[in-house]
Amino acid sequence: MDIEATSIAGVLIVRPKKFGDERGFFSEVFKQSVLREAGVAFDWVQDNHAFSASRGVVRGMHFQTAPFAQAKLLRVTRGAVYDVAVDIRKGSPTYGAHVGVELSADNWAQLLVPAGFAHGYCTLSEDTEVLYKVTAPYAPQNEGGLLWNDPDLGVDWPIAHSEATLNARDASWPRLRDLESPFHYEA
Repeated sequence: MDIEATSIAGVLIVRPKKFGDERGFFSEVFKQSVLREAGVAFDWVQDNHAFSASRGVVRGMHFQTAPFAQAKLLRVTRGAVYDVAVDIRKGSPTYGAHVGVELSADNWAQLLVPAGFAHGYCTLSEDTEVLYKVTAPYAPQNEGGLLWNDPDLGVDWPIAHSEATLNARDASWPRLRDLESPFHYEA
């Protein structure tokens, strides 16, 4: 398993190795000891599985507040997504900055998103499945979000905004400049 730093400290790309032969493949997609060696010491409490039928489905940008703030470790088992994490920790040197990466069944990459980030993705193909681990259960009373296409974020989404399929809640989140972030940067 290879772990790659991104332009924002704490957001990591995890690349599990795949071993294949005529039968198929084997891959250790999660290994706590390897992540701990890389400084990732989260207690994962739940695995989630999301299916999107169409290209251009946008899910996000979501976060949860304490005591249910979530770190996430995402991977794609079918199809592909453009996955984005936005730093919303007040006082962070990268506040408002984002990391965007393609995750797919082909590239087998994963994205680790710590708490204190708004997170979302856009499907790049039909019939896309995303599996992800979280460090806290879903708590609707603690849910927040950030407008996915806020121009101040500068996210270069791979679809036209008019082609996006999203629910009413995700279309109504505030822009970053209007967000009262509950997160604070800790060096």
